[in-house]
Amino acid sequence: MTLEGKVALVAGATRGAGRGIAVELGAAGATVYVTGRTTRTQQSDYHRPETIEETAELVTAQGGKGIAVQVDHLIADDVRKLVERIRAEQGRLDILVNDLWGGEKLFEWNKPVWDHNLENGLRLLRLAIDTHLITAHHALPLIVERPGGLHIEVTDGTAEYNADHYRLSPFYDLAKVAATRMAWAHAKDLAPHGATSVSLTPGWLRSEMMLEAFGVSEENWRAATERVPHFIISETPRFVGRAVVALAADPDRSRWSGQSLSSGGLAQIYGFTDLDGSRPDAWRYVPEVQDAGRPADATGYR
Repeated sequence: MTLEGKVALVAGATRGAGRGIAVELGAAGATVYVTGRTTRTQQSDYHRPETIEETAELVTAQGGKGIAVQVDHLIADDVRKLVERIRAEQGRLDILVNDLWGGEKLFEWNKPVWDHNLENGLRLLRLAIDTHLITAHHALPLIVERPGGLHIEVTDGTAEYNADHYRLSPFYDLAKVAATRMAWAHAKDLAPHGATSVSLTPGWLRSEMMLEAFGVSEENWRAATERVPHFIISETPRFVGRAVVALAADPDRSRWSGQSLSSGGLAQIYGFTDLDGSRPDAWRYVPEVQDAGRPADATGYR
């Protein structure tokens, strides 16, 4: 699949799914603007080592063109300036990926709203919802200037799963459901312009933070299954990146507009694999195996 000549903005590409998506877009030949708050000279409140410059270099190393731009997507004027820069430099924007998040350190597991830190919960919602709306407000006008644009809201969990599963806390639950609804709403507005909007979820992501939390690396990640057996269904960030590329390269992608999609589900349709050649289908595995209390076994699910 080739995306040569296409221009993408991956908002929130410092690490995790955003980085994996940006790198795979680069591997398909796209020019990719990667944004985030952490650079080699300035860290965000995450205090993580990953930087947007590293992501841009990975994009370029894969054959695309990576362009790092430090942006706090809560600051509307900075987002406006970003889109103006893309317009000035490229004259177009074909793909917008809203992977903005930043809430891992803010939500509290299994706490009702009255026990959860209110300030942290409201901050989480601003990071998960306001950033997406601000970015869509400024970037979608450039998307719709030519037909065929693609807008993706990255979230956690499919609409079907989230509809009847409580996601950790009211704040986290709302944040992840909201992204799916935003994609559906944007699809209504984009349809007259020939553009497509979807929500997309990875499965159990082997992000930098997840690997670090489990005390493993990508090379020996299976060691973590000794403590967390269902981690056997996990996937690399590049897998959801390949899902984005498959959508972007599909001339009939409008058939998905407004829908909630998953990396594993799309792999069954488009035929792409994770880096190890497998096709982990986490959002089928989780309800059928993990939530059902069955022993961890990914046979038939990857």
